[in-house]
Amino acid sequence: MNNQLGLDREYDEKILVLQGGGSLGAYQAGAFESLARAGLEFDWIVGVSIGAINASIIAGNPPERRVDRLRSFWESVTADYPPAAFAFSGASGQSLYASLSALRCFTFGVPGFFSPRIDFSFDELVGAGDTSFYDTSPLRKRLEQHVDFDIINSGSVRLSLRSVNVKTGQVACFDNRETRIGPENVMASGALPPGFPPIQIGSDYYWDGGIISNTPLSYVLDAAQRPKSLIFEVDLFSPRGKAPKTINDVLERRKDIIYSSRTRTSVVHFKEIHELRRAIFLLRDVIPSDIASTPKIAELLAHGKECVFAIVRLVYSGAAFEGVAKDCEFSRVSMERHWDAGRAAADNALLSNQWRTPPDGVSGVALFEHDEHLDTFVRAEVD
Repeated sequence: MNNQLGLDREYDEKILVLQGGGSLGAYQAGAFESLARAGLEFDWIVGVSIGAINASIIAGNPPERRVDRLRSFWESVTADYPPAAFAFSGASGQSLYASLSALRCFTFGVPGFFSPRIDFSFDELVGAGDTSFYDTSPLRKRLEQHVDFDIINSGSVRLSLRSVNVKTGQVACFDNRETRIGPENVMASGALPPGFPPIQIGSDYYWDGGIISNTPLSYVLDAAQRPKSLIFEVDLFSPRGKAPKTINDVLERRKDIIYSSRTRTSVVHFKEIHELRRAIFLLRDVIPSDIASTPKIAELLAHGKECVFAIVRLVYSGAAFEGVAKDCEFSRVSMERHWDAGRAAADNALLSNQWRTPPDGVSGVALFEHDEHLDTFVRAEVD
């Protein structure tokens, strides 16, 4: 697939960052379809939770099969429940349908993804399975059907999956540059308690990385080494919303705030660090070589760099009728709606020219978001 956007001339690295969000992850798949059809190929993909699953499917297939494999996965874990979706018209009907579909998932699980346990205990524990309401072993088989882990571990695309160590509470990163990635690493990134069990890797147990940070943007900004990077960040929970009017609104808004991205905060924080690193970088040209080569000064100068980032942020805004269980509702009709929304958002972003040129070295990072009034992606003010 040729890059039709001409971005290879402007950016040294293109990065895709995928947030967690359960069934809302179809939005990411739709967004990726649009970007892939436009010829945009990513050098590095970073994912958390459902974003880790989507990321592994993308990185674990050749470019020409990625969209088809994503579609196959999402069709395999969704169905029309209840089957007569067309009978639920209007906002109230759609809300009822979403509630019934989510209730079915809570009660019976999602075939090929997770199934309810009948053997867990609130008291004495026997094994890891006793610490969750659902069994995620079906997901391993589904991943093996849709992901070629040999391709992932070949390193043709860098893949980073974020998780958290249950015992230490520290963030863990499974990166194919440092470790061999398998189904267990993907499952560990999406092991959200208490619904899903911790995943054992070696002697440690891991939970969903979204517990600590549902969007790994700050990790990318810190770890990136190339001079000019383009980041597409696809978020599933919006930090902005209306004031709640009902308890259900309160629960939904609470979830949005907890799991939404802290993108603006990360950008402001990075700008401060960027200015310091850039100043250190520029010192190389004015410090005499005999001083620069001394151990302490050399150690200081090693921290200098002049990386710049353009961040294009796509955010699923949600539908008014979805409710608090929107990320647990695996109906086919909802999947198609999320997929179409992601594709439309990415299509809109591709129409904008503002992010196609990297920011200058002084600003360091530029954030581009959708402007509702202009209906296009513009540079956001984050100072």
